[in-house]
Amino acid sequence: MLEALLLVVAALLVGYAKTSIGGLATISIAIFASVMPARESTAAILLLLITGDVVAVWKYREHADWALLRRLVPSVLPGLALGAAFLAVVDDTVLRRSIGVLLLVTGLLQLLLQWRSPDVSVIARSRRAALGTGLAAGFTTMTANAAGSVMTLYLVARGVEKRRFLGTSALFYLGVNLCKIPFSAGLGLFTPGTLQRTALLVPFVLLGTWAGLHTARRLSQSHFDRAVLAATLVSAIALVVR
Repeated sequence: MLEALLLVVAALLVGYAKTSIGGLATISIAIFASVMPARESTAAILLLLITGDVVAVWKYREHADWALLRRLVPSVLPGLALGAAFLAVVDDTVLRRSIGVLLLVTGLLQLLLQWRSPDVSVIARSRRAALGTGLAAGFTTMTANAAGSVMTLYLVARGVEKRRFLGTSALFYLGVNLCKIPFSAGLGLFTPGTLQRTALLVPFVLLGTWAGLHTARRLSQSHFDRAVLAATLVSAIALVVR
């Protein structure tokens, strides 16, 4: 009973994160990995993430920044390939803690840069920052479905406005998550039990997206930025300590 309740909460958070505060979905990743084998959990939550992505793209697609997406995409596929190779050779404990540490360090670095320099967005606009973000997003999303935290840090650092943030990230996540399906299938992660469990949780993802849409309308830009950064740090800590 407790396991089922936890999975329902995780599904609600997936939907909520997709249409409002990105980064919260990583808490769902932690929940899934606590009640399922870590590798199988990545496949189960991937299908839920895609469900939320479809709703987010439908709602925010007109606000997407295509120029920004074109800068990020070239380095995503190499990141996915590296992530698949890493996933194939490490155990569950190493996997989750290494990703959690990476996100935590990145989040703390982002806070430090904002504190030290009001012009941190200049650094984030460089081509190197875009390539590094694409590579890190590809790697972290393949290993832990955690690209949301990487993208959050990058877009907030660039000072991207709330609706543009949601539209750009929605298209990015949908494209990346669809690309991950062949990798996950090749690793044998889509078991019949995983598919059945995912199907039962889809309605809760949709309910979460509805709640997220209402939240996004009410958040100011400053509160939105603080919320996504806070969610990133909380999510990273959840991955490290679980």
